[in-house]
Amino acid sequence: MKKHTENIHPIFDRLLQRSVKETMLKQRSIALWMTGLSGSGKSTIGQHLEAKLHEEGFFTQMLDGDNIRSGLNNNLSFTVEDRQENIRRIAEVSKLFVNCGVVTINSFISPTKVIRQYAREIIGADNFYEIYINTPIEVCEARDVKGLYAKVRKGEIKNFTGIDSPYEAPENPALEVKTDNQTIEQSVDEVYNFILPLITMLK
Repeated sequence: MKKHTENIHPIFDRLLQRSVKETMLKQRSIALWMTGLSGSGKSTIGQHLEAKLHEEGFFTQMLDGDNIRSGLNNNLSFTVEDRQENIRRIAEVSKLFVNCGVVTINSFISPTKVIRQYAREIIGADNFYEIYINTPIEVCEARDVKGLYAKVRKGEIKNFTGIDSPYEAPENPALEVKTDNQTIEQSVDEVYNFILPLITMLK
């Protein structure tokens, strides 16, 4: 895709800096990138995590796959090219939130290592924490909370991650959460305890 940048003049250096906003919010901002199969529990963990952080006085924003695809990215399909564009837009939005001092929770399948690395490069490696929500596909399909796996088995959905489209598990995630043998509360606490030192601003 050709970039038309010859008449673009960014003013990022003249805007209020991230550190000023973090000081006002009394927190450090990061981008939490939760990846895993459909039905693994990413969105549920993200929702509960955001609520817990809010109760503790942290300012957050959650970006979720279905929400983004119903608005910002509603013109994208599930081809390889559109999946990459989907992640590019999400990562750019997440970067804006991080630069505003916001703890940003991203919940996206983002199925390949390349596509997650793409997001990491956009957001910045120092701000990006990959969380692997590791749930066996058999468990995800048994849950089938959205009824998607049933549609896949009937042939109504193509290019579905984990079935006829690959999912590449992270090799060295910042945190791996195995949801098949613990409660939602335990999974949320695991993520919360991991990120708390990262987002707490020392007095």
